[in-house]
Amino acid sequence: MFNEILGLFSAIVTFSLVLLIYRFFGRSGLFVWIGFSTVVANLQVVKTVELLSMTATLGNVMYGTAFLVTDILSEKYGKKEAQKAVWLGFFTLISLTIVMQIALLFKPHASDFAQPALETIFGLLPRIALGSLLAFVISQSLDVHLFHWFKKKFPRDSQLWIRNNGSTMISQLIDTLVFTSIAFLGVFPLHDWIQIFMTTYVLKWIVAMLDTPFVYFAKKISPTYTE
Repeated sequence: MFNEILGLFSAIVTFSLVLLIYRFFGRSGLFVWIGFSTVVANLQVVKTVELLSMTATLGNVMYGTAFLVTDILSEKYGKKEAQKAVWLGFFTLISLTIVMQIALLFKPHASDFAQPALETIFGLLPRIALGSLLAFVISQSLDVHLFHWFKKKFPRDSQLWIRNNGSTMISQLIDTLVFTSIAFLGVFPLHDWIQIFMTTYVLKWIVAMLDTPFVYFAKKISPTYTE
């Protein structure tokens, strides 16, 4: 149960940090968080843990905050600002990939100890890197469009949970499908691929549920810093 309790604590702390950066820095803080979350999620994902008797990678909570941020931006600032955040996150992710691949090409000094660790973290297979990039931009863009579609159908403040969960859970499903298909389909047997797909989506679904109260808190926040 240790990992499950720590996972819940991690989700509460991480979502709370999103609210804090929004409270103090407003919309600019959310844009910064998008770039930050894409980098950190791709660092955490190399660590494998067991959660709810399932083998999983870290990064689901941090990656989930990107959907929380775009939902906050959609709700309070509109579709255009949310889509801008998506492209900012995509540019950050592709920049990280390019810059670190160049860094790995440098011949390490005889006393260097970091190269093997950096290769473990950033020496991604092309399929995994491509899957990560495409999954991000497709699912995040879909989340923005779905949120506003749900907002037209369910416009009241009391229905914010429908907009938030509906858009996030559908877009996370597509995210999981795109990433696991590009990265693992044909690499693993079909049965194993289905298991990876299902366990990954279940964890993302739980994270999507957990972020709902934080969307409501964000709705009530008046940022200290306003653009």
